[in-house]
Formats: sequence, structure tokens, C-alpha cells
Amino acid sequence: MSAPAGGAFPAGTLPGRGHVLVAPDKFRGTLTAAQAAAHVAAGLSAARPGLDVRQIPVADGGDGTVAAAAAAGYETVTRTVRGPTGQPTQALWAWRDGTAIVEAAQACGLAQLPAGQPAPLTATSYGVGELVGAAVARGARRVVLGLGGVACTDGGAGMVAALGARLTDRFGRPLEPGGAGLAQLDRLNLITMKLPRDLEVLIASDVTSPLLGPDGAAAVYGPQKGASAADVAALERGLARWAELAEGPQPAPVPAVGSAGEDAAPPRPRDRPGAGAAGGLGFAALTLLGAQFRPGIELVLDLLGFAAALAGARLVVTGEGALDGQTLRGKAPAGVARAVAAGLTPPPVVAVSGLCTLTPEQLSAAGFAAAYPLTSVEPDPERCRAQAGPLLEQVARRVAADWLPAGG
Repeated sequence: MSAPAGGAFPAGTLPGRGHVLVAPDKFRGTLTAAQAAAHVAAGLSAARPGLDVRQIPVADGGDGTVAAAAAAGYETVTRTVRGPTGQPTQALWAWRDGTAIVEAAQACGLAQLPAGQPAPLTATSYGVGELVGAAVARGARRVVLGLGGVACTDGGAGMVAALGARLTDRFGRPLEPGGAGLAQLDRLNLITMKLPRDLEVLIASDVTSPLLGPDGAAAVYGPQKGASAADVAALERGLARWAELAEGPQPAPVPAVGSAGEDAAPPRPRDRPGAGAAGGLGFAALTLLGAQFRPGIELVLDLLGFAAALAGARLVVTGEGALDGQTLRGKAPAGVARAVAAGLTPPPVVAVSGLCTLTPEQLSAAGFAAAYPLTSVEPDPERCRAQAGPLLEQVARRVAADWLPAGG
């Protein structure tokens, strides 16, 4: 059954006639965002023939961002780059009107590891820098760097090395790739890194962690990439040395306004929200590329023209594989609900998913009028994964029955 969440409109009482906007993220491991949108649209159209259904697959800046951009009309460009362990990897990036969308996971994602074998100490972000360089060579004026799902914890050192920076040890030798090798960093030469002065770099991510410490890139995300406790300690040492040289001399503290003679130092780049995103790629982008940080889903929705697609909609259907606590911390469906709620006359937003562990109160607080998990029609999780497409169409017919009165 559906899970009403006490939204602004009771089921079956929609204002106006307008179209239905279908804007899901991927169902990880089963459906891409575009496939999920197509199945939802098919189910709605089967239940209400002639319904105006418009699809805009979304992403939150992590893996799937380039695919969402392609579905919105961006050109995709293929480039062979260095993968996380050095092997040649085919990576896609997106292009339109001087804007390049680079998805870090395309170059150094967990899915790019040969045979899925983790390499927590040596995996590199070099390929991400190659993609950024390719975008610049094509004439990009703006690069959107989608962070998430990477196999490396090298602080973005590999990325800047690919862009021309030289990282050497005390003997003048190039460093070995990966985060652990950064502990041997003795000199960082940025003069050889050539980027246009007017290049705008935007980070799209939902991770707000700092680079270092118990909430940082190594401690929190290293174990997810196969790092042992000893590996995490080695990565932390490498990232700390990397931050020391990449940040350079820090500005002198200035007197805090209204303080009793205490000095207030500006926050170091390593401590900025998002510095720990994607194994520290966020730190390198913020510190050395002059990037600006924006929540991934907000930035992606802007790039995809979500506001224009929303205009005149009577219902919005979003979703992802699992509606859970992570959804509430900046994932795509919650971002869609926030974007809809910001309008003058927002239509109701319902969510579809593989499973849902959120309470009706949590759903309502996040802006969802109802949730429709696949487990409401097929209790077996394995069958839900195996038959995700057809089940999603079945769920979409329930959405139509509840929210789109026949004949009106």
C-alpha cells in the first residue's frame, strides 16, 4: 500500500490539470535514473492514457550525474584516462554551451577497480584531472565536478598532477600514486599547472566532511574503500602532509569583532565543508582550483533545467533505491522535494523506491506527500531487484489511482 505522509493535498484532490513531472535518481544496482523514469512514465501512462508525462532523470553529483545530463540533452564525450590503479579506463563527461560536467566516479570510481579489488593506499584521482584537462582544451568556461563513489583517498593530488602540478619527495623524485605516498611529499610546484584564469569550477556533492580528523576523508570513507585501521592511519598522515604544502602559509589571525583581545583565524581549507568529499578531491578543488561548493542535487537540478520543467506541473514523482536516513541528508529525492516546495504554488511530491524505512512523519517533514516502495507490492527484496522495472510500473499505476483522478 502507499504510505501517505500528510502532504499539502489529500490523495485524489489535485489542483489544475497540468503535466506530471517524473524526476527520480537511480535505483542503485538495478535501474539507472533514466530507466527508472521511463518505467514510472510507462506505468502512469498505462493507467491514464493521454496523460502528459515529462521525464527529467536526476542525480546528486555522484555516479549517474553524466547519465542524467545526457538524458537532459548534454553531449557526452568519451576519453581514455588513467583509472584508479593506473589501467586505461574509458570515461564519459558531458558538454553543453561551454559547461563541462565531470563525474569523478567515471575516472576513479569503485566500479573502475580491476576485478573489484580495492587499492585504498595507492588508488589515484589522476584520471579526474585528465577529464578536467580535456574539458579545458575544448574551451570550457565552467567545469562542474561531481564528487562521489570514488576508490581513492589521495586528497585530489592525482588530479592536480594530471593538470601539470609537480609533486616530488626530498630527492626530487615524483611521488608514488595514492594517498599513502603523500607522506613523502617534500615539494609542490604549481607553476607548471596551467588553467584559464577565468575558469569557473563548481563542486557538486552532498558530503560536507572536512579533509582530516575523525569526520574526515580517511576515517569515515577509507574503510568503505577497503582501508584497514593501519591503512586509515597511513592515509591520514599522507593527507595531513598534503594539506600542509597545498595550503601554503596561512593568513595571520585578525582581531575578532567584539572579542576581548582574542584573535580569530580564518578557517583553513582543510576544515571547509566538502574538503573531505571523494577522498579529499573536494580539498584540492577548493584549495588549488578555486572551486565553489554547492549541494550536489541543487547544482544538478539547475544544470538540468528543473525549474522550467516543473512549471505547470500538477504532480511530481521522484525516488531512489532506498528511502532512508541518508535520503534526508541531501540525497536527490529530498533535494527534488525542496526545489518543488520553493515554488509559489508547489504541486504535491510523491516518492517511489525499492524500500522505505522512513516514518510518515519523516516523509512529511521532508516534503513528500506519500511514498510507494516496491516492497508494498512484492515483499521479497530479491524479486524487487530482479523485477524492478515491471514492479515500478505497477507502483506507478497505484500513484495514478491515488493522485490522478480518471477523466480529470
